[in-house]
Amino acid sequence: MKKLTILSAAIAMALTSSTALAKVSESEVARLGADLTPNGAVKAANADGSIPEWNGGITEPIPGYSKGMHHPDPFSADPIEFTITNANKAQYQAFLTEGQKKLLELYPDTFKMNVYKTRRSASLPDFVYQATKANAAKAELVSGGNGVQGASIGVPFPIPANGLEAIWNHVLRFRGVDIKTARSQAAPTAGGSYTMVETKEEIRFQYSRPEAKLDDLKSSNTLFYFKQLVSQPARLAGTAVLVKETMDQQKLPRQAWTYNTGQRRVRKAPNVAYDTPGTASDGLRTSDDFDMFNGSPNRYNWELVGKKEIFIPYNDYKLHSDKLEYDDILKPGHINPELVRWEKHRVWQVKATLKDGMRHIYKTRMFYLDEDSWQASVVDLYDNRDELYRVAVAHGLNYYEVPTHWSTLEVYHDLQSRRYIAMGLDNQSRMYDFDAKLSEANFTPAALRRQGIR
Repeated sequence: MKKLTILSAAIAMALTSSTALAKVSESEVARLGADLTPNGAVKAANADGSIPEWNGGITEPIPGYSKGMHHPDPFSADPIEFTITNANKAQYQAFLTEGQKKLLELYPDTFKMNVYKTRRSASLPDFVYQATKANAAKAELVSGGNGVQGASIGVPFPIPANGLEAIWNHVLRFRGVDIKTARSQAAPTAGGSYTMVETKEEIRFQYSRPEAKLDDLKSSNTLFYFKQLVSQPARLAGTAVLVKETMDQQKLPRQAWTYNTGQRRVRKAPNVAYDTPGTASDGLRTSDDFDMFNGSPNRYNWELVGKKEIFIPYNDYKLHSDKLEYDDILKPGHINPELVRWEKHRVWQVKATLKDGMRHIYKTRMFYLDEDSWQASVVDLYDNRDELYRVAVAHGLNYYEVPTHWSTLEVYHDLQSRRYIAMGLDNQSRMYDFDAKLSEANFTPAALRRQGIR
């Protein structure tokens, strides 16, 4: 009887485990491209029509655009429909995050939100949509949610069952294959003065390659390679970092190296993760704030709160324009609100709560993921006193030559110091090269040293 009881318990545990790891059913997969978009968003308009039906997004470059240009605004004729200020925010509070409300309160005379017509412009190549549909039936979390397998190219969980699946969708969303960028960042003082930090970056997405095979991804355990070189100011020039991001971070954690110009040596950098301060950030963001969230999710419990409608930055082509100087954008306390386009969109709300025994300066992180692109558009960050600490905002647009929806600028507001850091400033830089041909040989410690010396 004792053996039978143990056997019965084992069978029950196996069935429970199987259910927990069950893939999306065939009937649910069939919804992708039907009542759901190929990326898993609700295709239909919302109840009052303020969020329109998704009709494919921007599927080709607009007239007048050629590769290498900063992207002309397809919606430049749209007027401002209304403006949210601290004085009238109560009228719109159902569509605002706590962080947005706090920014309006902190800067009542200067911060505002100009709201425009909602344009569901997000789109992706067909091969990404096809991969996403295949992923829906096969993808699964592994290593306690610290990794993903059975997925490639597209988001792994277009119909997410929990918060971990949703945040992996953000991490694994398609942004291109091989990319070179020249971007800058600045952290203005309370008075508005700043030093521009100029960087050059190269990214090779192993996961997103059209030829990516599940077995190869599993054996290589590589999500992407990332290399960044600081070119200005002179005191930081030549400083470089290299990251090899893994798909299963329990099997092999992130690998990182730095090149220090003073020592002229490449060193392993295991601390380029979690809540260590970001490069040249004045302590205004953490390493895992980069791209709104990156790296291992293992220090948090992840809850899928559900869907809601909020105002997020979208189609921020005006902010992206090469007609702007950086002084036009960077103002005391926050970026110039006249350059930001806010729209109402449906988002997935995901709450990350620090696990018992784990350490991080953020006790709670509230993510708002755009349903059409899986881009984390707004993140409210709370400290260990449960007080709102920082607010991160990603200003997205459609890079229609790819096409893909990605941020043109990320801004991290520190509410305690009343400062912010703006990352990704590209107005006076060469535009992203989505046609770069980068081999794995570009992403070795030896290559990092060579680039740093130059």
